[in-house]
Amino acid sequence: MRPVNLIPPDLRRGDNAPLRAGPLAYIVVGALGLVLVGVTLLVLAGNQVSERQAEAVRLHREDKAAQEKAQRLAAYTQFQSMTERRLATVSELANSRFDWERVMRELSLILPHDVWLTELAASAAPGAGEGGSGESSAAGINGPSLEMSGCATGQDAVAGFVTALKDIEGVTRVGLESSSVGGSGEGGGSGGGEGCQARDFIAQFKLVVAFDAAPTPITGEAGEVTAEEPAAGELAEGSEGSESEATSEGETSTVSSEGG
Repeated sequence: MRPVNLIPPDLRRGDNAPLRAGPLAYIVVGALGLVLVGVTLLVLAGNQVSERQAEAVRLHREDKAAQEKAQRLAAYTQFQSMTERRLATVSELANSRFDWERVMRELSLILPHDVWLTELAASAAPGAGEGGSGESSAAGINGPSLEMSGCATGQDAVAGFVTALKDIEGVTRVGLESSSVGGSGEGGGSGGGEGCQARDFIAQFKLVVAFDAAPTPITGEAGEVTAEEPAAGELAEGSEGSESEATSEGETSTVSSEGG
């Protein structure tokens, strides 16, 4: 015989009890869960956006501070580069300087007693004699040169003087333009004969000493040094430094006078 449940359906319990509210409750609970998850994700995204914006503001502030610091230090960079350029120019000028004082000292040491000079012209630029004419024999010299005229007690003295000139440090060659005895030759007229006694044994000569291997000095536009005006910040810092040094020196002198 088949059992029959006589309990009304609305009073039944257990697995056979029907759903009183139906599936609507589960749908509402699921929707609320989805809403909660969405709100949570939205809050997290908003927090990340706020953090990124705060980091962007901080980086912008640091970048602005770094730019201001770089602008403040730009004057020092310009001054450093200007100092390096001037040091390079001075070093180049010093290295290309020809030591005329040494040459004159050595010339005075090797000058024989039977030779005396009446004219002496020095040229630091290659190919041009300062004291000579446009057709000077120094035109073919690639470095500094000495043009000298004088007298000697004979041709042997002139030859000995030419040999002695080669003992000067830096001399590469000695060119004898003219040498005549008695003041009647070509050398006794305009150039080498002035100041020489007109005697038969007096030799009048004119020669050129070349220093081809010597460094060529900087002349013209190559030797010009451009002086740049310092910035206003440099002037202010320089004046403040001078005032502070003067103040410290004044205080030191005052202390010294009080101690004395």
